[in-house]
Amino acid sequence: MLKKLKSIFVFSLLGILLLPFVALASDGVTGEHLDLTSHWIGYGALVVFVIAYLLVMAEEYTHMRKSKPVLLAAGLIWAGVAWVYASHGFTHAAEAAVRHNVLEYAELFLFLLVAMTYINAMQERLVFESLRAKLVGMGVSYRKLFWITGALAFVISPIADNLTTALLMCAVVLALGKEKPKFISLACINIVVAANAGGAFSPFGDITTLMVWQKGIVAFQDFFRLFLPSLVNWLIPAIIMSFFVSKTKPTSDGEVINMKRGAKIVIGLFILTIATAVSFHNFLHLPPMLGMMTGLAYLKFFGFYLKKTHKDKKPEDYDPEKAEERIGDVAPFDIFDKIARAEWDTLMFFYGIILCVGGLGFIGYLSMASHLVYDGWGATYANIAVGIMSAIVDNIPVMFAVLSMMPDMSQGQWLLVTLTAGVGGSLLSIGSAAGVALMGQAKKYYTFFGHLKWTPVIALGYAASIFVHFLVNSGQF
Repeated sequence: MLKKLKSIFVFSLLGILLLPFVALASDGVTGEHLDLTSHWIGYGALVVFVIAYLLVMAEEYTHMRKSKPVLLAAGLIWAGVAWVYASHGFTHAAEAAVRHNVLEYAELFLFLLVAMTYINAMQERLVFESLRAKLVGMGVSYRKLFWITGALAFVISPIADNLTTALLMCAVVLALGKEKPKFISLACINIVVAANAGGAFSPFGDITTLMVWQKGIVAFQDFFRLFLPSLVNWLIPAIIMSFFVSKTKPTSDGEVINMKRGAKIVIGLFILTIATAVSFHNFLHLPPMLGMMTGLAYLKFFGFYLKKTHKDKKPEDYDPEKAEERIGDVAPFDIFDKIARAEWDTLMFFYGIILCVGGLGFIGYLSMASHLVYDGWGATYANIAVGIMSAIVDNIPVMFAVLSMMPDMSQGQWLLVTLTAGVGGSLLSIGSAAGVALMGQAKKYYTFFGHLKWTPVIALGYAASIFVHFLVNSGQF
């Protein structure tokens, strides 16, 4: 029995790794289709992808950017597939599949590029640094700081993203907890769980929710049905961990940081951009990406205004009571600098993953994995397993896998897999971008094994969030 369970686990893990974008390719092909799952090209493509993804998972140790192996793998996989199809006389089938994959990627790329540009603009305008300085200067106890940073991570991540939010809150924790290593460790775990939970009930909070929304499976307003389950997912482990946090107060350096000129308007334009994207999608039935690109124009025009009104003064010419004026005019605002500072490695990684798994799907591995997971286990167990798997593999390719399979599920099940894929990554420190980033930012304080120690508590919150979802959203099943 144990041997059987082990084989099922290994095969399902391999299946989920392969699923990601399979359907993205096959959906766009209208010509002949070959089943290459037993062909040597199919096996070779499988090996290439697994090796590439293992290199991605080992990025922390090899220090090789994750985009490099998947970009190479994507080219090799599609070259092999195209060669087989061309040898059978189907010269345009692979081309049509690749073009379909590229279209899917283009929508995700442009959406994320705008979001990253706004985040970079707010960072340059010292929005996040100002917030950090205010939190540091509040003079609250470690336990209150534990709750404040967790709550802010939960609230901010639906608007920004869980990675940026986690890094911001971690900076606060590091600034005040240098004398309390245990506090830093617990606070970082709390931040990761809160940021991932907050991102699970918003289309903008995580890449996985964004993909589900852009696919048109879950309406914008329906994501907020996951608010209570997400809240429970964070609160249960937070309450338990808080008892192990000291009530003493840290010392503050009294640092004050003012936001640069126009920072509040940039925040407002970001909110307006999100509203534009939602309106384009909900009312005009246009891709959200188009609304985001329109919103980028808002920032471009305001950036033009900031640049034209830039004052190149000498330090003695500034009014000492208007510190933000001096800070804002040290260097002119450059919108293209904000675009250039986008996470290009991440964007290229998405391209490689989409093309890799699109190729594997075109080969025929999607139908095999879909039959094993959703037909064999049932939607509920499969969706719960997706969350657990996302802690090991990363939730982005796992969710791409589910969207590629497009199993026939109720709205409640689609919300369930959105929830589990979003919060499941909190089970391990390597399960989400927020966790991985904080291991680098808070070295020696927040570690894999330090997080693993609290995994049972986090798993309790994971199970409770699923129960609450079935309870409050029973009408969606």
